This record gives sequence, structure tokens and C-alpha cells, in this order.
Amino acid sequence: MARTHKKVRVLPKGKQKHTAASAAKGVEDAMRILEGRWKLVILFHLFGGNVRRFSELRRAIPAVSEKMLIQQLRQMERDGIVRRFVHPQVPPKVDYSLTDWGQALCPALDALLTWVDLKETLTEAPWIELRQAHSPLERGVVKNGVAL
Repeated sequence: MARTHKKVRVLPKGKQKHTAASAAKGVEDAMRILEGRWKLVILFHLFGGNVRRFSELRRAIPAVSEKMLIQQLRQMERDGIVRRFVHPQVPPKVDYSLTDWGQALCPALDALLTWVDLKETLTEAPWIELRQAHSPLERGVVKNGVAL
């Protein structure tokens, strides 16, 4: 197969190219897995191979209720993101860590943080100036003694 440009290359076997519909479905599936107020916060506490006990997670995220933390951890365990290990002792000791698939989410969330930080560097000044220039006060529009 001939290339039109040296940067254009054939996709390796096994790599699929998404259509708009399949990409939307994939994003929808990812959002379903990550939906929940506390899941991303929990993930950040488990990134880097950290193994945390339930009580450590509870202390690290004081705003979450115990019930909600349990629910979110169980959902992530069911989805294959979090691994739960129960030690056979009394009282029970439970450790949580990320699966390999859960750890693979780290670069995507780092990219999300980079995107959020980008907002501070991109200024909205031209848009603000444009809105002000088109506002009734800036144009000096007055009707019945009231500026419009």
C-alpha cells in the first residue's frame, strides 16, 4: 500500500478504528463505569500501586459516608477496576488496590487534569471584550430614558 505522506501509516493489526457511533458508545460505557461522586477520588488514592485498607480510605476521604464508600468500592470491584482482598482474621482486614486495568486508567486521568489546567492558560479576554462591545450599554442604546 502506498503512502501519501511519511507520517501516514497503516494501522497495526488488532487496532480498530472507531466510527462516531462506536466512539460514542465507548465513551458512554466509560462514563457508566466511572460515574459516581467518589469513584475518581478513590482511584487517585489507589494509583501508583497503593494498597489501602478500608479505614485508610475512609480517613483519606472524610466527606464520604461509610455506606457510599462501600457502594463505590463494590461497584468498581464488580467492573474490574478495584481488587478487594479479605485477610482471614478476626476482626476482618480488607485491602483495596487497583487491578492492572484500573491502573491503566492513570494516563487518561492525568490527561484530564492537564485539560483542566489548560483552562487557566487559555484566556477568555477576547470573548469578554466581544460581549462587552455588543452589550446595549457599550453601544449606547437608550429607549425612553433607559439604557438597553
